[in-house]
Amino acid sequence: MKTTDKHNQRVANMKFSSIYPLYLAKIEKKGRTKTELNQVIEWLTGFDEEKIESLINQKINFKDFFKQATLHPNAHRIKGLVCGYRIEEIDNATTRQTRYLDKLVGDLARGRKIEKILSI
Repeated sequence: MKTTDKHNQRVANMKFSSIYPLYLAKIEKKGRTKTELNQVIEWLTGFDEEKIESLINQKINFKDFFKQATLHPNAHRIKGLVCGYRIEEIDNATTRQTRYLDKLVGDLARGRKIEKILSI
């Protein structure tokens, strides 16, 4: 499925502060921890726990969130289907990066070992 300009704009304008609690609830429901979630976010973006909290408090959107991030050099190796979209086929950088994060959080929630997730 191809993303549309409208979809890309919607993803770019989503607030990280409104999505983070959803990520947290998703993984905690499966017995995972906030520390593990932050570990995955730090691997992808370079943001430590203090920076993550700062970005949440700033109510930053995903476009600006990823502008500030230093993506992991292996992030491009994250592949798969998220929300009906094949990650490797998404042309828009912000949407693709957001789906990278969604995929990592999904893997965490599915019980994949943190070491395996971070060794992509």
